[in-house]
Amino acid sequence: MNLVVWNCRGALKPNFQDYVHDLVRQHDPAIFVVTETHVGGARARDITDKLPFDGAIHTETIGRAGGLWLLWNSDRVDVSFLANSEQEIHSTVKVRSSNFSWMLSAVYASPRRVERSILWNNLSNIADLHKMPWVITGDFNEPLTGADKFGGRAVSVNRALAFKDCLDKCNMVDLGFSGPRFTWTNGREIQDLIQERIDRFFVNPDWYRIYPEARVTHLTRSHSDHCPVLLETMPQRRIHLDRPFKFQRYWLSDLSFPKVVSQAWRQPTQLHEAIQTFATNATIWNRNQFGNIFSKKNRIRARLNGLQRIIAIRPSSYLLELERNLNQELEEILNQEHDLWALKSRLNWMVQGDRNTAFYHVSTLVRRNRNRITAIKNSVGEWIMNEAEVMDFIRRGFCDIYSSSHNTSKWSARPIQSGQACLNMRKEIVYGPG
Repeated sequence: MNLVVWNCRGALKPNFQDYVHDLVRQHDPAIFVVTETHVGGARARDITDKLPFDGAIHTETIGRAGGLWLLWNSDRVDVSFLANSEQEIHSTVKVRSSNFSWMLSAVYASPRRVERSILWNNLSNIADLHKMPWVITGDFNEPLTGADKFGGRAVSVNRALAFKDCLDKCNMVDLGFSGPRFTWTNGREIQDLIQERIDRFFVNPDWYRIYPEARVTHLTRSHSDHCPVLLETMPQRRIHLDRPFKFQRYWLSDLSFPKVVSQAWRQPTQLHEAIQTFATNATIWNRNQFGNIFSKKNRIRARLNGLQRIIAIRPSSYLLELERNLNQELEEILNQEHDLWALKSRLNWMVQGDRNTAFYHVSTLVRRNRNRITAIKNSVGEWIMNEAEVMDFIRRGFCDIYSSSHNTSKWSARPIQSGQACLNMRKEIVYGPG
């Protein structure tokens, strides 16, 4: 299921409806959020009746400014209205294909700081009223960090902190994005050019655990000074490669692990052969010794639950001792799980908190999405989007760089010529949460 948010800068523009139809054909969104429509009341309903959605919620404009529409297809999602104001629409979304339910808040933050503060307070108050998976999206009219702005005055620290404080109270996670870095531009010449990332999707950890592969893309900007932003909850299946070998910290807690290391170095051999032997043996040992930590944790908890039911009826010394042993085993597995997620998230867990595995889990998933290369430019400036084509382009780039044009046995590096196709990992290709 896909969601699109777009600041159209006026829904009365001649090509507005054509562009919405084009976005729907390309990206098939079940939900479409339109901000800064400049249209409200009956006129807004007349326009949305002509769009390819059968559900709509509108907010009133302030004079000819503002305006926020939430549109959806009822055959794919069931949207229930909760509340709204000039800057926000709150609703619950039930996805018919999966039966998942979550909360969606569509916002158009006022350009005026005082009114934006009202929105931040409203969102913070709503966070205290529910425990649902939650998405907040729209035009926030406020860069969050210095990396979210190019040109003009520096990002206001006080305003950014107020925005961040609201997101922290709502327990929101930035999914990152692929595509161009900025979502809005003033369209002026380079000396006066200002660009900002202010159209965004934020989700809480409960929502992200439902859709761990969710991906945000900044689409091509046209018909407005804002680009549409696409959220794919379940992107098309990517090519799966074999996972590289990784040392796991929790292996050190097992007394049999040193034997795995010593066996790999027992025979006199070259370094790369010993490393390969260790990686192979450690992978087999991990599978046999630990198995799946998460499945083992669930099995022990199920045994404890059954045991405690029996103890409640017929307690005995044997059963109490067995309960203590199972609790001790569960504690060891929880420590291993904690180490696993802390290692994968690459965060300082002493600062972030003790055994906050939900936090580590979401941090790891966000980092994985941030590190993906979803698009790359070729030597003539064209974007390559297909994953197989991206892989082939990178492979050919390396072959081109490390091949020699001379018939000689001695390898020498060739300088990369201007315009030559090469691998170029840049922030605007894939950018994660700041």
